[in-house]
Amino acid sequence: MSGAPPLPPPVAGAPDRAPQVRAMFDRIAPRYDLANRVLSLGLDRWWRRQALAALKECARGDVLDLCAGTLDFTAALVAGGARSVHAVDFSQEMLDAGRAKLPPGAEVTITAADARALPLLDQSVDGVVCGFGLRNVPELHRAVAECARVLRPGGRLVVLDFFQPDGAVGRLLQGTYNRLVVPTVGGLVTGFRDAYAYLTDSIDAFATRAEFEEMLTRFGFVARGRDMFPPVASLVVGIRQEATIVQVQAPEDEP
Repeated sequence: MSGAPPLPPPVAGAPDRAPQVRAMFDRIAPRYDLANRVLSLGLDRWWRRQALAALKECARGDVLDLCAGTLDFTAALVAGGARSVHAVDFSQEMLDAGRAKLPPGAEVTITAADARALPLLDQSVDGVVCGFGLRNVPELHRAVAECARVLRPGGRLVVLDFFQPDGAVGRLLQGTYNRLVVPTVGGLVTGFRDAYAYLTDSIDAFATRAEFEEMLTRFGFVARGRDMFPPVASLVVGIRQEATIVQVQAPEDEP
């Protein structure tokens, strides 16, 4: 037999997990959308509509779909009249799985790249939207710095994700669902239970919404967030202030 052996499952929060995470998403790409619909009872579509609405007028300009996955946001941005869309994800299989969602001739650039080193010029986009992706990025501060770099002053960064809950009730509700339901159902739909066990662990290793908002302020954003319904997913909006020199330095306690 030829070919390299499969990589082990990723460890949530590990600083060197990127190759394992990429391989995991490559494996689940063919049934990723179905798993999302089933696990969220279809609510992920409503959450995404709310995220796009939070881009406001930026949604009709030049937009980066960061951690674009199977291109749900990209397709919606094209349908909504965005001038151009740059879709970036480090899993080529995920991007390929979503290409059929796009109409012929759409002004879309699709690139397999790392969120920590975006293939875009400084101040080249009006908006950045990211859905359920930043939890999987090692060195989160570098991805935030890249968003600040490519955004024009006044541009919007909209992040939809499963942040670590603040309160005891939220931790109990989200923890129970994540531990009992997500790995079992995700495994049945995709055939890869370990991938959905990792996704659950990645929430425990991620920032709280307040911590993420504070990180955005350090990189030149005015940030505010809110919980979605039900309060398992959250939306954070950062408005890029006038261009400043960003010092890319990892906080000691970064998730």
